[in-house]
Amino acid sequence: MNRYVPITGHDCNIPSLLIDTQAPIDVLHDAAAYRIRAVTQLLESFSVADAPRHEPVLLQELTLVCSIMLRDGCDLMDVAGRQLQERLAI
Repeated sequence: MNRYVPITGHDCNIPSLLIDTQAPIDVLHDAAAYRIRAVTQLLESFSVADAPRHEPVLLQELTLVCSIMLRDGCDLMDVAGRQLQERLAI
């Protein structure tokens, strides 16, 4: 596994946001959990808000933010999972 892997949420030829695959598993997990909790809290706040007052453009922008954060969290969890699998294979 390469030392640094780009996050999948940003599609470009020269990646600038990278995950250190050798970071400790607890650090990877914490970073992933932080992003997933942030999205969860945002989505929960929408579930109790008055839906009709939200503009479609605003909702579109907020769903994009949620998807970026969730994708980052999934990428981090994927790297942590690969580290765990490598440790179990030893």
